[in-house]
Amino acid sequence: MSKTRIIGKERPSVPPEPQKAVPPDADEPIMEAIELLFFGYRDFVSDPDVILTSYEFGRAHHRVVHFVGRNPGITVAELLSILLITKQSLARVLRQLIERGFIEQKTGEKDRRQRRLYLTAAGLDLWRRLLEPQHRRVRRAFAAAGPNAERAWRDVLLALLDEEHRPEVEHVIAKDASPEGTKDRK
Repeated sequence: MSKTRIIGKERPSVPPEPQKAVPPDADEPIMEAIELLFFGYRDFVSDPDVILTSYEFGRAHHRVVHFVGRNPGITVAELLSILLITKQSLARVLRQLIERGFIEQKTGEKDRRQRRLYLTAAGLDLWRRLLEPQHRRVRRAFAAAGPNAERAWRDVLLALLDEEHRPEVEHVIAKDASPEGTKDRK
């Protein structure tokens, strides 16, 4: 058994258990579905990645721009809840987007401690540029998959979520017809 040196002390290291490979008789349609998720995501983000590169932004910037665009006036706390990232990670990305003029912060009217986030005109333009190729790609996929594709896609993706996240995700994606684009956000 080998030994590992940890802060001046030697401790025997425990060899890791061998990883169990998926058996060759694994459910092939499930394996294909898993791989299709990887490939679909790769291509789904490819067009926005090219656009983001020209701004020296990454996918974290894309997610922030998307959810602020989709939820004008969202608080930093709400955005953290959606993205499930650390405050530090969000702070870095948000600072860059604010400094570069894509997002603006406004103090909450009812609660002055809140920071509400909005896309600027430049932010709206970037959001639309990032969204357009993805919108086109998904619209084309639904058309190719047939009349029940949208509902089936939604059902499958919601079922992939951890059960405790489903209600929040359903709330986030549920939009009304108001100009603000969100429910309960004033």
